[in-house]
Amino acid sequence: MVKIQPKTFMIERNIKYSINLNFEEIKLPPFQDILIVGKNCSQGKIGLSKSFEMLVPNGFEILDITDERVETVFVNKHILKKMPVDKVLHILNQNVFPFVSEGELIRVDFKINISIENLEVNSI
Repeated sequence: MVKIQPKTFMIERNIKYSINLNFEEIKLPPFQDILIVGKNCSQGKIGLSKSFEMLVPNGFEILDITDERVETVFVNKHILKKMPVDKVLHILNQNVFPFVSEGELIRVDFKINISIENLEVNSI
């Protein structure tokens, strides 16, 4: 009886890699203006608030929300110096809250430009 050994073929391949690499500096916390915490978010309001307090002490106002989709909103206190909290929440409620899904964290860029027209100043 004769045994036939299968032949092993080595195929040489030239493998090339093409890599695109992008990176940038991030700042902590990873949002600057507003963070919306959806209902049942895995990070949770308490954990997030402790983290933010360590990263940016006294930098954010924590607002508990009565909404079917949103549990909490973290607002940079610099925003609240320029605009009342009720106006900020009204804008978010009308334009952002409807798009928040359960468990999501939503970063909102909230840039305010203040314009004053026809300013009259009496001489001193």
